[in-house]
Amino acid sequence: MSNQLALVKKDTVDVVAARVREFQERGEIHFPANYSPENAMKSAWLILQNTLDREKRPVLQVCTKDSIANSLLDMVVQGLNPAKKQGYFIAYGKQLTFQRSYFGTMAVTKRVTGAKDIFPEVVYEGDEFEFEISRGRKKITKHKQTIASINGGEIVAAYCTVILDDERDFTEIMTMDEIRQAWKKSKQNPEKEGSTHQEFPQEMAKKTIVNRTCKIYLNSSDDSSLVMRHFNRQDEVIVEAEVAAEIAENANQEVIDIDAEVIHTATEQSQSPESRQTNTNAEAQQELNFDDKGPGF
Repeated sequence: MSNQLALVKKDTVDVVAARVREFQERGEIHFPANYSPENAMKSAWLILQNTLDREKRPVLQVCTKDSIANSLLDMVVQGLNPAKKQGYFIAYGKQLTFQRSYFGTMAVTKRVTGAKDIFPEVVYEGDEFEFEISRGRKKITKHKQTIASINGGEIVAAYCTVILDDERDFTEIMTMDEIRQAWKKSKQNPEKEGSTHQEFPQEMAKKTIVNRTCKIYLNSSDDSSLVMRHFNRQDEVIVEAEVAAEIAENANQEVIDIDAEVIHTATEQSQSPESRQTNTNAEAQQELNFDDKGPGF
């Protein structure tokens, strides 16, 4: 078993490390001073050795070497580290994918745009909340909460503000109805008793508004860098990986040839009910399991 892992590591981690060095030498990618691709891959490898698919099988044994390498490359190019809760690995059939957490989405946004900070907040029934719109930009002018509104109050909206270096800001707001509509795209039933959305509505609402805000702002920056190509390709690759896994499953385990250039990730759009619960629970545990120091970037 150790020899097999060593071989997989040589064919994946070493290959990705060499590819990343090529990107750096050609000036296609620049990492923040506090980011080490080598350390991120070491952390990822330790996590991968204990990561299972929905059938409780080790992903390093089940998934193709190409997909393992591609998921690691996707993680590193975006400057993310799973040890900091910035993403997690999910298997769809034989395809391993890397999916950003909303902490990871915020990290990429800061890196690409130079944003100073990103603040997601929820608005409860009973809060004093006001905003204005000027030249198409939203701006929060008042948000006052009380213990009474927070304690048992219904969430009515959420917003996220990106603070830029020059103190300008970019804000997006979603009503709770809009957030629930977004949740319906998840294969996990958000209305099911004991679901992540039911148990952690504040965090799941923050996740939804962060993803919406950061994607809108990043895409408005019109950045065609390697980082943004990986960032924007995530959703497409998710769908392809899920569809391929579903086809293989419905074809009685018929082998499906996946294009090796399809690089990355996975969300919850075409999963079977069994994989849906396993993967969503993994997401929730990794995104919600952070200490008082915050997500760590």
